[in-house]
Amino acid sequence: MKRNLFFAFFSFVLIISLASCSALHSGYMNDSAALSQPNFTYVQRNVEGSSTATYVLGIGGLGKQTLVNSAKMNMMDAALLKDNQALVNTTVNFKNSFYFGIIVTVTCTVTADVVEFK
Repeated sequence: MKRNLFFAFFSFVLIISLASCSALHSGYMNDSAALSQPNFTYVQRNVEGSSTATYVLGIGGLGKQTLVNSAKMNMMDAALLKDNQALVNTTVNFKNSFYFGIIVTVTCTVTADVVEFK
């Protein structure tokens, strides 16, 4: 009996330990301006903004849309667009990190290039 209980407890601790260090990545890319003609120059590449939310047992943090909007606003603050400039090659990436099976951290990163049209 004691041996079975010890084995079950050891197995549980081992599974939690292995599951506590996992992360999942996902994302997508969309084009926000038509670059079919060579009438532009790149002003900045890989302008980035990010936002993070933490959930404990699925409670807390922000929704997915709010994370994307916050990351986009941080990116726009870094880009400082001027007249005749636009964001292109926009990507939205998510990283979900799991800690001890009960804490989840979601990080949203939005990146884009800034072009200036002639």
